[in-house]
Amino acid sequence: MIRILTLSTLFPDVRRPVFGPFVERQTLGIAAHPDVEIRVVAPIGMPPAPFARLPRYAAQRELPLWEMWKGLPVYRPRFRHIPATKGRFDVASLARDVQPVLEIIREDFPFDVIDAEFFFPDGPAAITMGKALGVPVSIKARGADIHFWGSNAPTKAQVLSAGQCADGMLAVSAALKRDMVALGMPEDRITVHYTGVDLEQFVPRNRSATKDRLGVVGPLIATVGALIERKSQALVIEALTEIPAAKLVLIGQGPDREKLYALAKKRGLTDRVIFTGSLPQQDIATWLGAADVMCLPSASEGLANAWVEALACGTPIVIADVGGARELIDRPEAGRLVPRTSSAIAEAINALIAAPPLPAEVRKTAERYTWARNTQTLYEHFSALIGK
Repeated sequence: MIRILTLSTLFPDVRRPVFGPFVERQTLGIAAHPDVEIRVVAPIGMPPAPFARLPRYAAQRELPLWEMWKGLPVYRPRFRHIPATKGRFDVASLARDVQPVLEIIREDFPFDVIDAEFFFPDGPAAITMGKALGVPVSIKARGADIHFWGSNAPTKAQVLSAGQCADGMLAVSAALKRDMVALGMPEDRITVHYTGVDLEQFVPRNRSATKDRLGVVGPLIATVGALIERKSQALVIEALTEIPAAKLVLIGQGPDREKLYALAKKRGLTDRVIFTGSLPQQDIATWLGAADVMCLPSASEGLANAWVEALACGTPIVIADVGGARELIDRPEAGRLVPRTSSAIAEAINALIAAPPLPAEVRKTAERYTWARNTQTLYEHFSALIGK
C-alpha cells in the first residue's frame, strides 16, 4: 500500500468549485487505485492581519480546516501570503505554516511521499517539508509554473532549486520536460505524465442541435482558459473581424475580462462575443460540442487540458506552436498550428469552418489521453520513488 500526501494550492473548494479541476480529477483517479491511500493538503493563502479581516477574504476565512471532498480527506490550512510581492515570500510562509499540519497528519497516516501538484509555491515548500520529515518529494510541472515562476526574478532560483532537489518530477508534455532541463533540472528525474480526459463526458454531439439549445446561430468558435494575457484571447477577438457571421464564446474568468470586453466593443463585436465566466466541466463539454473550432493561441503552455477536451468533443483546434502542441496535433483533422497573429488565426479558422473534418477523426487524437493511463503512470512513478 502506497500512502500519498498530495500538496496542492490548485484545488477546488465551495467558493471555487471549478478551480483546478485537472488536479482534482487526477487525485480522484490515483485515490481509486486499490493499492493507494491518500490525504490532500490544499493550503489557502491569506494576507496578514488586519487585511485578512476585510470582507473580500470572508469566503476564505469561512472554509473549513478539514473536510471530506468527493470522498477525499482534504485539509485546508492557511498560510501567510503578502499581496503585490510577486510570490517572493510564499514558499517560506507555506512551509512554516503547513509543516505542523503535516506532522499531525503523519501521526495517524505515515505517508510515503509528498506529491506537490504545482511547481510554485508548492514545489519548493514541499522540498523543505520533505527534508524535515525524511520523506521523498515529487513535483509536477504544468506549464506556467515553469514558464512564469521559473523566469520571474524573485522566484526563479526557488523553482530551479526545487527541481534540482526533488526525488522525482512530472511534466505534462515532452516539450515541457525539455524546458525544465534547459533551466538546469536533471533530465533523468523527469517523467512525462500526460493529462487525461473524460471520454464519456467530452464527446461529439449533434452540433446544430447543441447550438440551438445554446441559442447560437452560425459558426461558433470557443476559447477555454483563464482570461489572462498569456492565453491571448485578444488575438481571437481581433481575428473575429475576419470571420464572417461567427460568434466567439470565451469560457473562463480572470483579470483581463474588462479589457477583452472593451476590445470587443471597440471592434463592434459585442453582439458576437459571449462571456460565460467559469463553468463546470459538463457545461464546457456542451459548448465544445457545439463549437466548430476551439482556438487558444497561448504564448506558453505545457499541454493544455482544453486542447484535449476539445478534440475529444470532435472539435478541431487552432493553437500556437508552443509546449506540447506538436505532441497533440498528430493529424490534419486535429487542427492547425499557427503564428500568433490575428490574420493567421482567422485564416486557419475560416479553413476549418469551410471544410470541417469528421468529428470521429478529430476525436482519435484525444483517445490516447485516458485517465486510466494517467493513473497508471502516476502509480508507477510513486512506486519507483518509494522503492529507491
